Amino acid sequence: MATNLLVTGSHGGDDPHVESKHDALMHAAMLGRGGYILKTRNWTMKPTAKDTNNITIPAWDLVVEGRQIYIAAPTDVNIQSGSQGQKRRDLIVARYALNSGTGVETVTLEAIKGKPSAATPADPGIETGSIIGGAIVSDLPLCRVNLDGITITSIDTLVNVMQPLEDVWDSLTHTDVTTLISGNYGTVKGYRSGPMVTLRIDWKSSVSGSWNTGNFGTLPESWRPPMDLNFSFGGRDGANQKIINVNANGTMTYANQGGTQGTDAFGMTVSYAL
Repeated sequence: MATNLLVTGSHGGDDPHVESKHDALMHAAMLGRGGYILKTRNWTMKPTAKDTNNITIPAWDLVVEGRQIYIAAPTDVNIQSGSQGQKRRDLIVARYALNSGTGVETVTLEAIKGKPSAATPADPGIETGSIIGGAIVSDLPLCRVNLDGITITSIDTLVNVMQPLEDVWDSLTHTDVTTLISGNYGTVKGYRSGPMVTLRIDWKSSVSGSWNTGNFGTLPESWRPPMDLNFSFGGRDGANQKIINVNANGTMTYANQGGTQGTDAFGMTVSYAL
């Protein structure tokens, strides 16, 4: 067999030197060697139970070890009925197969039956060989079908969505400083760098009583943290001890700590990941 030093280039004549494995290697180098749903058609859809014996796989675009898989239309995959008093975990996979005699490559959707168990069902074994490494059969798990008796209790999607370069670029973008909250007592400004948010708070306290609270306002939705966060502010000579709360619903509040606090202006910076 000839050694082809140039794949992306004409060799002249009728030399059929470009093979699927060449493109697959390039794709795998850029996208990784795992299996993913591409963020194209129907990528938000999930597998569903059509009935007790058929699972509908969405019309997904997939990639596994650099090989693109195109599911043209929603496709039903048949599973065996469950058994009364037994639990079971079946896997539905996209099975790559290479006919070593003809060189023909195929992908089919297959259901792999798990072993029934009264208490502790487990996933069945699958073909885990590497296509790039030379395996002629390899399974990409798409979903797990959980059965209790004859009832399908849930379906777990097992393949992740590949984020496109435009989303990666947005996640790295450094934004301009923006005024997020403005009121009679001050402002909250912020900027974002990738998933990190930095807020600058310049505010004059409206309450002085021990443990009293005040409100800044509400952050826009795209600036809100995934959970409630708390930050400490310590003013000079203990005259402005506060807890700053940045909440998942966007509300920002502060609470005096300890004895009577001053109502002078204060400023601080907080940072968090989205």
